[in-house]
Amino acid sequence: MNSLGKHHPLHLHILASGSKGNCAFVEGPQGLVMVDDGLSRREVLKRMDELKLRVEDVKALVLTHEHSDHIKGLAVWCKNWSGSMFCSPQTRCAKPELKELPFTPVEPGCAVNAAGMRIDTFSTSHDVAGPMGFRFSYQDDSIGYITDTGIITEGAKATLPDARILAIESNHDVPMLRCGSYPRFLQDRIISSTGHLSNQQAADALPALVGSHTQHVIAMHISQENNRPSLAVRAFAESLGATLDNELGSSATLARAAGETIHIRAAGQNRPISIW
Repeated sequence: MNSLGKHHPLHLHILASGSKGNCAFVEGPQGLVMVDDGLSRREVLKRMDELKLRVEDVKALVLTHEHSDHIKGLAVWCKNWSGSMFCSPQTRCAKPELKELPFTPVEPGCAVNAAGMRIDTFSTSHDVAGPMGFRFSYQDDSIGYITDTGIITEGAKATLPDARILAIESNHDVPMLRCGSYPRFLQDRIISSTGHLSNQQAADALPALVGSHTQHVIAMHISQENNRPSLAVRAFAESLGATLDNELGSSATLARAAGETIHIRAAGQNRPISIW
């Protein structure tokens, strides 16, 4: 049976991914877990409605790190919502507004439970305090989530392999970045080991992270100035031996044995998507 025909208990809903705001939901057996909130409440509700998600189903929130494009909607969101909230101890102390919110500190490398899912955490490498990535699991289904990291950390290498859905940062194309308008110091920060993954870095990591259960690979946090979704998709496709679905390179597919497939696509800043 083709993988698209099977029922899976976990789903990933990406409301926005990029430098102007990040927010996603992982849907589990008992509700939704929000990943970051870098959008206004109004925009979150609008995009949730587009994806047919309900606020009353949001049971918990996990935070990758404290940069504004990941937290700027939090204060208003929490005025109208109560649920479990998790971040690293360092992230919680990084900004005064985060200290005022009811976060439960979780050391990277530890696990928590929310919405019927196990959430394993791991350290990422970004120029902030205690950033994390996640793996969401229920029964034999799983979703891996890593953005805002300059390298694939040892924790990521240990936690992410063989997730059914892998959402991985593919922030920039190095030639575009180096020839672009960003000042040199900012280019150097982005390319550094505490910056962001390039298309090639993410693509190079895929053979070790993609396994027999993997069905979707999503390029995340794509720069609007220094990248194109098609460049990320093409890099991923080349790494895995997938075939582009169209001349634009908007998606790619790898056909495997027994009718199984891996689908490659990119998340964006303005159009919410659901991956089942």
